[in-house]
Amino acid sequence: MTFKTVLGLLAASCTTIAYVPQALKAWRTQSTGNVSVGMFLLMFAGIILWLIYGAMLGDLPLIFANLVTAGLAGAILVFKLRYG
Repeated sequence: MTFKTVLGLLAASCTTIAYVPQALKAWRTQSTGNVSVGMFLLMFAGIILWLIYGAMLGDLPLIFANLVTAGLAGAILVFKLRYG
């Protein structure tokens, strides 16, 4: 594995893991009152676009990070729409 790939995977891990506390809090409390639905919709769209871009390039860090991040951001969006 090249240094660029390792660096990309580390960066991807940091930005992906950043969503975990919010997703856990929304799940545990069933409350998303302070979460902006507009921000998460726009962010989710961007994540999906990055995922498509990464897939087109065949770039493992981009694919992995955005696949996992889309799941976490999507879960937060579902919680927001369900629990408001």
